[in-house]
Amino acid sequence: MGTMIQRLGLTEEDFHPKGMEQHPILLKGNNELLSISRPEAIRLIHEQYLEAGADIVETNTFSATSIAQGEHQCEPLVREMNLRSAQLAKEACAKYTAMDPSKPRFVAGAIGPMNKTASLSPDVNDPGYRAVTFDQLVAAYREQVEALLDGGVDLLLVETIFDTLNAKAAFYAIDEVFEKRATPACRSCAASPSPMPAGAPSAARPSRRS
Repeated sequence: MGTMIQRLGLTEEDFHPKGMEQHPILLKGNNELLSISRPEAIRLIHEQYLEAGADIVETNTFSATSIAQGEHQCEPLVREMNLRSAQLAKEACAKYTAMDPSKPRFVAGAIGPMNKTASLSPDVNDPGYRAVTFDQLVAAYREQVEALLDGGVDLLLVETIFDTLNAKAAFYAIDEVFEKRATPACRSCAASPSPMPAGAPSAARPSRRS
């Protein structure tokens, strides 16, 4: 999605939804906003992937969490970002499924990494400090998951997580939501030969906290 967006040659103004023309922070590069400010561009990208033969398209929600959006002061738009992104992808899939009902298309709700990590300190002089707590991560991921499901995604994709504790928070949030509404979930991760931080838990299905 990101590479396709870069090809559009968009300007700063393209990233400002109605009512945010005077936003105090530059927003270019905050791609999730485009689902609100330039929905036709995001829908077109989905259609290009479907035209190329894709069975599943990802929503434009890689960084659509309140924590990640905090650096842009766009936290109040998080639910709308996820909801609209899911709807745009569903519209594109419905269009192409109608053209060939024998090949249904599906939408994966993209859940990306945070810009804060729960396993490592951002301050080399204070290794015990954490910029975010596990509970804060869970709450942010829960908000995203609920909005994606409300938007109609067919499955959830936790991707490109670089911190196993963040990943555990994502799956813990999904598990909490699944107690009320079940949807398939999968994860995309890469194995690294370098050791994980001491004490970092597995990103397997989260266990319940006591």
